[in-house]
Amino acid sequence: MTRTKLPPPTAHCITHPRYDSVCFSCQAAYREQLAEMGPGPVRDHTNGTRPAIGGRTRPDSESSWSEDIPPDPEEEVRPEDSNDDRTRPGRVPDAPVQPKYFDVGALFDGTLPETPIPEMCPRDDGIGLFYRGQYNAVFGDPEGGKTLLTDHATEAELAAGGRVLRIDLDHNGPQSTVGRLVAMGARPDVLRDPAKFLYIEPDDRLELLHICAHMKSWRPTLVILDSIGELLPLFGSNSNSADEFTMCHRAVIKPLVRTGACVVGIDHLSKGTESRSFGPGGTIAKIRAIGGTSIRVKVDAPFTPGKGGSAYLSINKDRHGGLRANSPVGDKEPLAGKFILWPRPDGGLSASVKAATEGEHSPDETAPDADIAAVAALDPPAESANDARARLKWRAIRARAAYKAWREQNGTSA
Repeated sequence: MTRTKLPPPTAHCITHPRYDSVCFSCQAAYREQLAEMGPGPVRDHTNGTRPAIGGRTRPDSESSWSEDIPPDPEEEVRPEDSNDDRTRPGRVPDAPVQPKYFDVGALFDGTLPETPIPEMCPRDDGIGLFYRGQYNAVFGDPEGGKTLLTDHATEAELAAGGRVLRIDLDHNGPQSTVGRLVAMGARPDVLRDPAKFLYIEPDDRLELLHICAHMKSWRPTLVILDSIGELLPLFGSNSNSADEFTMCHRAVIKPLVRTGACVVGIDHLSKGTESRSFGPGGTIAKIRAIGGTSIRVKVDAPFTPGKGGSAYLSINKDRHGGLRANSPVGDKEPLAGKFILWPRPDGGLSASVKAATEGEHSPDETAPDADIAAVAALDPPAESANDARARLKWRAIRARAAYKAWREQNGTSA
């Protein structure tokens, strides 16, 4: 059987002077290069793509974009003889290493690790907001307290003897970041120790991949990735593409999680009123990839220099249920607590996460008295939140909160 190499890529995107195998735009340009060569000994990598705005190629549908992206042409070899039985569909190649199948016997023997519990960034009752060894997320509107919450988590982990990596893609700056950490009580001798604390603003995706490789030996206990909104463009990715987010997750987030660290990504809300209720802006794959908690941050008292502030923390997702089990029940997004920041007499800042008590509700689940009265005035009474929404011509979130509060006032559950 004759084996030939794919031609080297001469095409590239406008950002890079030469082909970058990590860049989605360069990959799209290479697919076009292969397609222009026409049928023949070279396989067509276009995979159902079509031109899109800006010259990039996009898949005809999200599901049509498979893992079939151009690899390094120097490494790929292709058999010319399609009749070779080694290339027939369904054949599993000989594996040099035994796959790591799940040990079902250990499950029955009771030797498996216990279900993880959140312990990172503890509330005042000792229950943490985030899980170690998992990808967690905080999201909310700008200046809502997301970064300040991760600053508090950083200070607490350093005080406990942990090792923290801060990847600043949002250009907060080292002076600002270190200044906030010192104000919150982080010791300067710990922050200046490269064995305990590292801060970096990656210039490009290659440097970011080098950081991920370095973490295999540095072994952080906490990684703050600020922000996911800046991570995706760094790889030429679209925030609305599930496949492109998944590629970035595999390249950056998953390797960081494999170090055993608690990885916390900071993300933003979308602009649409209805879509904001689901979670971070962009593809639903962002939520699917979370293996720990996803915390919605909503400002209570605006954070002001010298005066502090506060923000509500609601549970958007808790894969293992450890935080949800220790928070009030009844809401779609239970209230985990409130993040509070206040000034000290010495000019520093004190921070804490106050655990929610039974009966407390997330602000998005609380309806004003006027809305409750409007639902109560419906005749005949509303049979469901959707019924109230249709008759009052409200948005779903508003109708659900008002209907639920009305039912609670009448001694029934929604």
